[in-house]
Amino acid sequence: MSHDSIGLQAFAISVPDQVVTNDAWRQQHSNLVDVAEKKLWMWQQKQAEKEARGEASAPNIYSRAKAPYMNDPFCGTKQRRCLRPGERVLDLELDAVDKALKAAELTLDDIDLIISTVFPSQEFGLGGAAFLARALDYKGAAWNLESACASGTIAWQTAKSLIATHQHERVLVVTSCLYSNATPMEDPLSWGVGDATLCAIIGRVPEGEGILSGYNLNTGSTCGAIFYDIDQRENGDPYYRLKTNDAAAKAIKDVTVDYVRKVCQGAVERAGMTLADVDCFAFTTPLAWSAPFFAEVLGVPPERTINTFPLYANIGPAGAGMNLFHAAAWSKIKPGMNVCVYSPGSVASCAAVVMRWGNVALGAMPEGIDEALLDRLLAEGPDPGIEAAPAEVAAAAAATA
Repeated sequence: MSHDSIGLQAFAISVPDQVVTNDAWRQQHSNLVDVAEKKLWMWQQKQAEKEARGEASAPNIYSRAKAPYMNDPFCGTKQRRCLRPGERVLDLELDAVDKALKAAELTLDDIDLIISTVFPSQEFGLGGAAFLARALDYKGAAWNLESACASGTIAWQTAKSLIATHQHERVLVVTSCLYSNATPMEDPLSWGVGDATLCAIIGRVPEGEGILSGYNLNTGSTCGAIFYDIDQRENGDPYYRLKTNDAAAKAIKDVTVDYVRKVCQGAVERAGMTLADVDCFAFTTPLAWSAPFFAEVLGVPPERTINTFPLYANIGPAGAGMNLFHAAAWSKIKPGMNVCVYSPGSVASCAAVVMRWGNVALGAMPEGIDEALLDRLLAEGPDPGIEAAPAEVAAAAAATA
């Protein structure tokens, strides 16, 4: 093994066993869904009027990718995995660590650093590394790393650098998303998010395998679009609540194309490759259309991507790794293939790594998840929403025309 042959030795995932479908909101918060559907219908009416007057702008890459979901108030979300009240993300992390160590046939004695990222980290306050180390009875180094949804990808790059400079020999990187705790059900933001944990064991691998390059940019241009505010639960407990400003979607959309092109192209070039040399792209998929959108931006065939959004919704920093895990588990990537992992993180960083896949030991797939289920959810397509506006909405639209 060479000095620079460093990459994933083992990889595992853990998700809550609670599956939450769109029916939960239709049954418990039907008024919110009704409002969302009516807004969509009225927006479509205004767009139709603009087209009739010849005022509609030509669709761009983003709007073309989003178009199939414009009738769906849930924006293509099919289901999410969410922790139940009282369940802890720490339990997901312990499960993922156990799976990864077993897959690699290692013990905690073989690990000399734990890097933890929990986003948002409200369960722990300032991060989860010490809590995880205590729960594992681990006595070695453990610290936190946070860069929003790019945290996991940046942690892999950091681990490689630490190993390459002989500061550590084998690093356990735990990446968790806890969105359900930051988005109450009465907030439509909760419709598109879930919870998940990844665990990667990074160390020296055979010559020519592993992480070949990385590239990062700050995403300062999105500052203010997404933020956290202190709120209170019904029992009076404070918590950090995820919020967006009115211009969030436009602010992120306007810069996404440049970010994905610069970062993925930069990582690929540093690896001495072109985009055509990459066999699989594992993108973070915060939206139902993210994978095909990123593929079109880069000019790569959509079949070289994987989209697990229908299984998990937006799982933040765990998104890219989740796609990578499933691609490997379902043999979409095999030893010797080149993989590009891309993670955009709003109000933080966007990051990409290029790796040559090796014989990475994989933890067990969570119960109830298989490729046939993903194929079925993808085939179902978006929720059709309302095809025609109720009489009161049509009247309101006519009154404001």
